[in-house]
Amino acid sequence: MANVQFQGTGRRKHAVACVRLVPGSGKITVNGRTSEEYFNYETLRREVRRPLELTNTLSRFDVIIKAQGGGYTGQAGAVRQGISRALLKVDAEFRPALKKEGFLTRDARMKERKKYGLKAARRAPQFSKR
Repeated sequence: MANVQFQGTGRRKHAVACVRLVPGSGKITVNGRTSEEYFNYETLRREVRRPLELTNTLSRFDVIIKAQGGGYTGQAGAVRQGISRALLKVDAEFRPALKKEGFLTRDARMKERKKYGLKAARRAPQFSKR
């Protein structure tokens, strides 16, 4: 069982997270920093840990994450999906619980593009009759 790793990739908005689960004590490392240093808000840290808490594997694995693009919230969502996908490779029995919580579903919401003739995606120039 030496050097066993489980990988998963998560995406949200423009953020992409490559996640590796390595047997260990439960450390979460994001881009070389601890999750407490990287994610400023407790809600984001909790969101990252939720798949591990749901499956009772928080103390079984060290999580090594490489996150790119987007903002902190998008990266936290991408990390959550990446951890969930990696946990499926650990044990397929986790699928019903993770699916029920919505951790395996890709959040398809993206920023809407700017259209010509408008100031932003939907913001039109101010109208004046005269």
